[in-house]
Amino acid sequence: MLNIPQINNAKILEKQYKLYDSGGLYLLIHPNGSKYWRLKYRYLGKEKVMAFGVYPTVLLKEARGKRDTAKKTLSDGDDPIQLKKSNRRAQKIEAENSFKNLAFEWWRNEREGWKEDHANNVWRTLEVDVLPYIGTRPVTGITSGELLDVVRAVESRGALDVASRILQRCGAVFRYAIQTDRLVYNPASELQGALKTRKVKSRPSMSREELPHFLKSIDNYSGEMVTILALRLTILTFVRPGEIRLARWEEFDLEDKLWRIPAERMKMSSDHLVPLPKQTLELLERLRPITGHYDLLFPGFRGKDRPISENTMNQALNRMGYKGEATPHGFRNTANSILIEKFNIEAVDKQLGHQQRNKVRAAYSRHAEYLEDRVKIMDWWGNYIEQMEAG
Repeated sequence: MLNIPQINNAKILEKQYKLYDSGGLYLLIHPNGSKYWRLKYRYLGKEKVMAFGVYPTVLLKEARGKRDTAKKTLSDGDDPIQLKKSNRRAQKIEAENSFKNLAFEWWRNEREGWKEDHANNVWRTLEVDVLPYIGTRPVTGITSGELLDVVRAVESRGALDVASRILQRCGAVFRYAIQTDRLVYNPASELQGALKTRKVKSRPSMSREELPHFLKSIDNYSGEMVTILALRLTILTFVRPGEIRLARWEEFDLEDKLWRIPAERMKMSSDHLVPLPKQTLELLERLRPITGHYDLLFPGFRGKDRPISENTMNQALNRMGYKGEATPHGFRNTANSILIEKFNIEAVDKQLGHQQRNKVRAAYSRHAEYLEDRVKIMDWWGNYIEQMEAG
């Protein structure tokens, strides 16, 4: 058997030679002084040689341990070299099927249907909150408990919405792994209901019975006319308050009686169309002498190139005595609850600018947009508001 001094003092000859240890283990000495561990063994009657590394990177004790492991493999009826190759292949497959690699594949496929900002945000959340913890792990080895630890860490920051989205996105990555035959079980499926949920407070909205009194309150309001007309336009169009604040004169086609809100402002794939009934057209004619020479319908009081603030309409409602009882956004709920009793709910949803979850309906609505129905909806709504105002 070899010892350390014998190995260290081994002569360098013109030809390579072997220093034998035991059990088929030997050290191959090269003419350049390099020393390679080798194991000679027989498998199915055929002599084979297995490499164990280079001395002194692999020391004598470690080389003997590798020999003993190989001998155990032989006694189990397997070829140590083939088993080593199989293990390397398995490790390579595991590396290729790491969560990070599959997450990137999934993201690359999905992002074609997403807006660039959304796609970047999705990858950024995975990169920051998920990959540092399970990115290198093969998807086949990730448990529900591990995934829960990842999302709980986000939840502990108070970012409940982010934690929920991360769980959804991780679940989508695992589903993609199943679909591509690299996983059989989705660990995210067991975590439904495991996260805290934020209590959603519905925005205060006006009931139909309160509308007549409210509309009279607007008539009697002594505030700025721009604010009064902003509130009236919000009621007549029931768009989001942000769309009212940022509305520009160039977006209004009075001849075709349409307000075309650009897609990027609506965070949609196409412009949002708002048919304009006669009551809205009359309101715009009242507003034009006041702000028609500006770009914005409702410029701010401190700078005409900036819109009125987010609080302007809320403060007006508060002064009218509706604090905590109504908000500009709440008018959407009021309109929705009244309109769905009389009109096609999908057309009402489209007019409200809701994203449709049913893909077949969404594809149809993008094409047809229910525009004829929506013109009828807006005409009826304009007349309804006029009648409410008249008591």
